Amino acid sequence: MRIATYNVNGVNGRLPVLLRWLSEAQPDVACLQELKAPQERFPEEPIRNLGYNAIWHGQKSWNGVAILSRVGNIHETRRGLPGEPDDSHSRYIEAAVNGILVGCLYLSNGNPRPGPKFDYKLRWFDSCQHHRLLRIEQFLGVSD
Repeated sequence: MRIATYNVNGVNGRLPVLLRWLSEAQPDVACLQELKAPQERFPEEPIRNLGYNAIWHGQKSWNGVAILSRVGNIHETRRGLPGEPDDSHSRYIEAAVNGILVGCLYLSNGNPRPGPKFDYKLRWFDSCQHHRLLRIEQFLGVSD
């Protein structure tokens, strides 16, 4: 399975470029970051017309992530990271595609340092690391 990632930096403003890339590269699964579109403005129809199913976690003006698949249904398993009390940033979505668990994330740059944005970045990294370890333990059948 070919899995690709693409920082689209505004899915609607760069939709022709994204559609051309999907047509030419034809990844089986594509993870998109920095959608910069609210949930209701994700361009599902043109993407579906290329043969891709999609799930997305949108946010107006900032962030946003999506998973596209042309090799089967997408079964969403998580939206946002556990342990993030103020998960208003659309930075993580996870789904099972053809028996493979795919996580799509958009990292915070955390600037300036020090400051609240940098503190958020460090907390988010900790949550992401903790979630990844839990997923590995689940896969291996390990429990506390």
